[in-house]
Amino acid sequence: MTVTAPVLVTGGTGTLGHHVVPRLRAAGCRVRVLSRRPRDPAGGVEFVVGDLGTGEGVDAAVAGVPTVVHCAGSAKGDEDKARTLVAAAARAGVGHIVNISVVGAARTPQVSRFDRTMFGYYGAQRAAEEVFAGSPVPWTTLRATQFYDLIWMVARVLTKSPLVPILSGFRFQPIDTDEVAARMVELALGPPAGLVPELAGPRVYGMDELIRSYLHAHGRRRVLVPLRLPGAGARALRSGVNLAPDRAVGRRTWEEFLAERVGQKA
Repeated sequence: MTVTAPVLVTGGTGTLGHHVVPRLRAAGCRVRVLSRRPRDPAGGVEFVVGDLGTGEGVDAAVAGVPTVVHCAGSAKGDEDKARTLVAAAARAGVGHIVNISVVGAARTPQVSRFDRTMFGYYGAQRAAEEVFAGSPVPWTTLRATQFYDLIWMVARVLTKSPLVPILSGFRFQPIDTDEVAARMVELALGPPAGLVPELAGPRVYGMDELIRSYLHAHGRRRVLVPLRLPGAGARALRSGVNLAPDRAVGRRTWEEFLAERVGQKA
């Protein structure tokens, strides 16, 4: 099916958007990407300069768009950015916003100032979810576990030091980014569905397992130092609020991701 009106992707140049955009194009969609910097159109993708943080250019970005795939997310300001997007989308008559969130957003407690930096992302995503849920624009929200790309990035940073802090009791169920992108596109091409079933990777790992496998793949040795964090956010993650074992529908494993990524850098 060829869609004449463009689908708008926020965060289209980010980790998830990088996979969503070509999948939309493969499905026959024209794609418009909201970008904070001017970019030349390429391969059926147009770029519109705008900023959800300031609101500048957002009305122009949503003009004539039936569907928005919202991939832009961070640990700060997500609620306000969601409000900006919803307001502009409502004015433009957008018929569907597809939002990405994180497993655990609804189950992680409000955190103190002490651990907001580490666990604030969950609260930010929960607040953004509530904005979309209360929106006049029909919506779909998909919660996914952490992407392999994020685990890779964290492991790369931590293992630069000979002593690697390991958060005791923390477990993760990471998933391949492209599998999440495939589901986001599927949802974007369908009708608004509200909160849909979560998406999680095929296996739960301890943080120590993930770091050890990263080191093994690179042929490195480091000393892992257990670190037990205080606070409500840390307790929540130790209890597994970020896991969805009953939704282990991801197919590609962390080990397969590692082997391919290391091979690309060889």
